[in-house]
Amino acid sequence: MIQALKGVRHMASSSVKQAVSDLSVPVPWGEIRGKVWGPDHGHPVLCLHGWADNCGTFNTLLPLLPKECRYVAMDLAGHGCSSHRPAGVMYSFPSYVLDVRRVVEALQWSKFSIIGHSMGGNLAGMFSALYPDMVEAVVLLDSYGFLPTDVKEMSKVFRQGLDEMIQFEKRDENKKRRVYTYEKAVERLLAGNSSLSEHSAKILLERGLVQVEGGVEFSRDFRINLRNVVRITMEQSLELQSKIQASVLVVLAEDGFEKMFAKQDQKKLTEDILQAYRERNHLVVTVPGNHHVHLNNPEVVAPLVSDFLQNKVLNKDADASKL
Repeated sequence: MIQALKGVRHMASSSVKQAVSDLSVPVPWGEIRGKVWGPDHGHPVLCLHGWADNCGTFNTLLPLLPKECRYVAMDLAGHGCSSHRPAGVMYSFPSYVLDVRRVVEALQWSKFSIIGHSMGGNLAGMFSALYPDMVEAVVLLDSYGFLPTDVKEMSKVFRQGLDEMIQFEKRDENKKRRVYTYEKAVERLLAGNSSLSEHSAKILLERGLVQVEGGVEFSRDFRINLRNVVRITMEQSLELQSKIQASVLVVLAEDGFEKMFAKQDQKKLTEDILQAYRERNHLVVTVPGNHHVHLNNPEVVAPLVSDFLQNKVLNKDADASKL
């Protein structure tokens, strides 16, 4: 136990006023970095960001949530300040799940809750299905916990991902990374993310840029843009979902993720996932806003998440302490 803690470093930081400290967890290829809010012995809550974002996505929300919790928000591998995966390695969903397990192991958390946005919500769903005894409560922010793929599309997606990796490796290194002024970097991020306000974009860029000669570069590994080749079917999604023992809160945005689906058959898959949550007495709610509502307008999301954590976790902790 003592040995595990030696690998976790907390470092004072003033870059985000609400943050207590920075977190660094060694992994075989480098480190997973993150931010920590809240008291040392607060109820542990792991926060998982969405694709191409970083743990700054929780900067505006976490200060509005219950102060009795210890929030650890990690930069997933290849995102934010975390190390990129080794050359020649693809980014796949199971690898992200393994990284979550590594961080939890380093933190020595045996029981905790998870808040996940978008892809981070899918990681939360998968982790909670694989390790149901470890997770007490799950909050999915504009995420379904699972994103099934039509079995007929599997081979096409798999091949596309492999071909994209080959093409990426052929590219000249200078073409993989571009240097921007800060202002142009903000413009670039906003152009690719219509759901971000300018203020939110600048928050994400606090961990999303690195200073280089002549300006700044995006810190993320551009291999994360390549198609994920590891997919699961609808049948697999529902089977995994049934393994979750934690209480689940799904917070969907009216103009969020679902609006991104052009195909009606994809919407049918997600509707089936949501119906399965309802049938298991989990809570599914919709709020006004877009895919990044938790970052752009945290006051819309915070009361729902706070009440959920209070009722499903903190009240139980308080009752247990009286025994």
